[in-house]
Amino acid sequence: MLLLVANGTPVVLARLLGDAGAYPIDGGRRWRDGRPLLGRSKTWRGLVGAVAATTLAGWLLGVGAGLGAVVALTALVGDAASSFTKRRLAVPSSGQAVGLDQVPESLLPALVVAAPLRLGVADVVAVIVIFFVGELALSRVLYHLNVRDRPY
Repeated sequence: MLLLVANGTPVVLARLLGDAGAYPIDGGRRWRDGRPLLGRSKTWRGLVGAVAATTLAGWLLGVGAGLGAVVALTALVGDAASSFTKRRLAVPSSGQAVGLDQVPESLLPALVVAAPLRLGVADVVAVIVIFFVGELALSRVLYHLNVRDRPY
C-alpha cells in the first residue's frame, strides 16, 4: 500500500495541477550523452507530495510515519535510478521499460524496510511481484480514467 501511495501521488498531482509547481529535480541538466539526467516528469512537487502522502499513509496504516517516509524516499530513489538508466538507453521520458520501471522502485524500499517489518526473502520477492503486476494493471485503469497519458 505504501508503494502505491509513493508512486501514485506524483501521477495524481501532475493530473490535478498540470505544470503548476512542476520543477524538474534535475533542473533540466543533461548528462555527457546530451540526454536529460532524469527528465521533466521527475519533479520536486512529486517528490515532496509523495513523501508527505506516504508519511501520512504510514501513520494511518500503523507502521509509523517514519517508515512511510523511508518507503517514499527509497521508492523515488529507485524510480530516479530507473529514469536515469532509461535516458541512457534513449527511452523517452514517461516511456515504458517493463521491469526497469517496476523493480528498482519496489526492491529498494522492500530491502530497506525488511528488518523493521521482519520481512524474509520470500516477502521481499512477493512485494516486488505484487508491485510489478499491480502497477501494470493499475496503469491501464488509470489510463482509462484519464489520470495517465498512456498505459503500460
